[in-house]
Amino acid sequence: MTIAALEWVRQSPLTGVLLTLLSYRVALVFSRRYHGHPLVNTVLLGATFVVLTLLALGMNFEQYQRGAGFIQFLLGPVTVALAIPLYNNLGRLRRNAGAILGSILLGSIAGVATAVLCGQLFGLPHQVLLSLAPRSVTTPIAMGVAEVLGGIPALAATFVIVTGIIGAVFARPLAQLFGIKDDVVLGVATGVAAHGIGTARVFQLSETAGAFAGLAMGMTGLFTALLAPLLVHYLLP
Repeated sequence: MTIAALEWVRQSPLTGVLLTLLSYRVALVFSRRYHGHPLVNTVLLGATFVVLTLLALGMNFEQYQRGAGFIQFLLGPVTVALAIPLYNNLGRLRRNAGAILGSILLGSIAGVATAVLCGQLFGLPHQVLLSLAPRSVTTPIAMGVAEVLGGIPALAATFVIVTGIIGAVFARPLAQLFGIKDDVVLGVATGVAAHGIGTARVFQLSETAGAFAGLAMGMTGLFTALLAPLLVHYLLP
């Protein structure tokens, strides 16, 4: 590839779009080949393929985001569309509304508290702890919360992605380990702990689990945005 052609690839918005779609497609082939094994999670493989390709092409994140930002924009409509499967499970939601809401609230508090306390245990710098606190919510909310707390938004986004991938990989094995067979429980737990990446994973397992994961993801973002400053104030005086 000539220098001029390589530079065109780096600067073109099409590169980010095509690379994202191709990475997902390749990851999906591997996932199906190994019957959805946790270690061949589509998000993990896709992200790895994107990173390796960017390094090979010498592209930075800003160049990649010129095209990939369009796909990120579609997250908004997709998130709203999660209301459709949730509506199909409205009866179960009404019967378990109190337990679900309480679980999400406690999970949101635990997510912030455990992140900060574990970070303290390993001696992480103060600003890193502030960036780590909102790790269990979606990237835009986490970046906003981290900025308000005095953390580093870009670092918060990194923690969010890593958290989501870990949650997506281990959601099903942990459910099997603890004998969790109720899709509502699986969905709420995954949505609280692993936001959108985990939600996408459990949707592959069950539409009901995906619906409640989407609800938990949204409510966790709300609770974390409201409670994280208070929790951090008491945990990091």
